[in-house]
This record gives sequence, structure tokens and C-alpha cells, in this order.
Amino acid sequence: MFAVLSLAFVIGLIFLNRSINRVPLLAEDGSSFEKAVVTEILQDNITESGGRSGEQIVKVEITSGSHKGETVEATSLDGYLYGATCEVGTRVIISISEYDGNIVANVYNYDRTFVIVIFVILFLALLSIVGGKKGILSAVSLIFAAVCVLWLYLPLMYMGVEPFLAAVLCCILITLFTLILLGGFSVKTFAAIAGTVFGCIVAGVVAFAFAHFMHITGYNVEDVENLILVEQNSQLRAGGILFSGILIASLGAVMDVAMSIASSISEIHYHSPELSMKELVKSGMRVGRDMMGTDVNTLILAFVGGASTMMIIYYAYSMPVRQLMNSYFLGTEILEGLSGTFGVIMVVPFVSVITAWMYKRRGLTKNK
Repeated sequence: MFAVLSLAFVIGLIFLNRSINRVPLLAEDGSSFEKAVVTEILQDNITESGGRSGEQIVKVEITSGSHKGETVEATSLDGYLYGATCEVGTRVIISISEYDGNIVANVYNYDRTFVIVIFVILFLALLSIVGGKKGILSAVSLIFAAVCVLWLYLPLMYMGVEPFLAAVLCCILITLFTLILLGGFSVKTFAAIAGTVFGCIVAGVVAFAFAHFMHITGYNVEDVENLILVEQNSQLRAGGILFSGILIASLGAVMDVAMSIASSISEIHYHSPELSMKELVKSGMRVGRDMMGTDVNTLILAFVGGASTMMIIYYAYSMPVRQLMNSYFLGTEILEGLSGTFGVIMVVPFVSVITAWMYKRRGLTKNK
């Protein structure tokens, strides 16, 4: 039944995404991005003085699309974000535009598709080999989470659903699927589900409160101009994306703590059913306290790592502390980091109490 419901859900998502009519934001000039292989270097103006710069004129053989098999000239700018340092045999992605039968091609970037696929396969294989059956189930749950984010969370926001509600729905579905898949239909699973949902909502509420008092809105973020453009051409509510993203980012750590505490209490109760509810709660709290430090660090360091480029820029420019502390950048990073940790902290007593209650007040004496 669980597998049938999951399959029906995925099929529903496919129909949902097909029904969405996205407004094109880029000019439809007939250009496309295709795979190609460099066959010859015609001109190389790359210079190393004062930093690497310049361009290359190369011949490439197109290996995908309607022009597959054709050889064309392409320009490759040696930039930090676009272009590639080409050699014969280099696999690249080129942008193609066709005017009056003439093809204009530019090297967009390296073709990384093969490398990405290989690393994903290695990751899933390693997860399955080391984790066994649980590893395989973890890989399935990870794929399901990606499907929910790409095919549900993003489309719902684009259609005008409040981003916070879209994130809550996505978190609930991912939590249900992951924990039931890994833990089955058991008391510890449902206690962990309740704790995970509670922790994520706490993180979201705390984020709203912090943002209110720090005068931060969802528009005080990078790429706000692009968000506003999308908002003007869809029903997106861009101001709520920041807070919904905090829920998604917190989900993994909160789920980890919730399931670990529920599983620990379940095991303790199974081997010592005579323990009272108070003693089970204390045991859960002790396990939770050991986990809080590492999981809080996980969230904080994840956000710090993501902001490291801006941090080094501020450091290099010797920005005054008063200016840095009151910038939108640092305020947003603190908001994102601390909100998730509040959810992790609050889930510890919540799951400890609810798991102990479910076992003792319902008279359960087995590890169900």
C-alpha cells in the first residue's frame, strides 16, 4: 500500500507540472545549448599577465541536437563563470544561434554531465554497499526528497501558494516517506514524524520573529532583482522564500535528532519495560543533549560555509564591526543559522516526552 501511494503521488506530481504554464523570461531567439567536442584550436589569445584573460577560436563537432555531427567554429571566452580553456578533445557545452542558415556558436562551459552522473552513481553505490538495505532505502528517500523539492515545492510557489505553507507541506511529505520507509509503521516512527514536523515549524516561527525584530524581509537577499522579475511574471510571493528555505534547510538535522531520540527510547523501553515515563523522558533528554551540540554545529557551519566568499571579502576590506553587524548580509545569515538550531533544540524535549507517553500511557510493552 505504501509503495502504491508513493507511486500515485509521483504520477500526480507529473500531471501537476505538466499543467503549469511558465512565462518565458528569456528572449526566444531560437538559440539552444548542445554538447560538443573540440576538434581543433584555430586561434589562442589567452594571456597570463595580470591574470588569465583572452579568448580562443576553436572548431567543435556538435554531438547532440538537430545539428549533431556538424563541425562549426566557436568562440570561447576565458572567464571565471563562462567559457572554457579548450584543448583538442575537450568536451564542452556550446550555445548555438542560427541566422539565415548561418550558425553562430559560443562555448558556454565545460560539459560536466558525465562527471556528475559518475559521482552520483558512486555515491549511491557506496551508500548501498556500506548501508546495506538501510542504505538502499536511504538512497530512495533522498531521491524522493529531491522530487518533492523540484516537482512540488518550486511549482507550488510559482503558482502562488504561500512559500511557508509550501515548505511545510514538502517537509511533512518528505518526513512521512523517509521515516516510514526506514522505520516502518511503529510507535518510534510516528513519534519521530511528530517531532520533525514540530521542529521545522518552530524553526519557521522563530525565523519570522527574528526577521520582524531585525527588520529583515524576504527581499533583503541576493538576486532580489531576479526574484522580483519572476514575481512580476507569475504568482510567486517572493517575500516568503527566505523563510520557507529555512524550513527545508533545517529538515535533515531535525529529522536526525527526532528519529535518534525516538529510537533510543524505544530500545530502552523494550529492554526495560518497567521504567516509568519520567525515567524514559530523562533517558531521551540525555541522548538528545549529546546530539544537540553536533547537530547545532552542523547547521551553523553549513550556513557559514555557504557565506564564506562574502565573509572573506568583508574581512579583506576591514569592514567596521558596527557596519558588518548591522548589514543585511550578516543579519540574514544569523537568521538562517539560529532559526534552524532552535528547531533542533526544541525537538529534544518534545520527542522525549511524546515517545515516552506513547509507550507508557498506551500500555505498550514491546518495541512496536
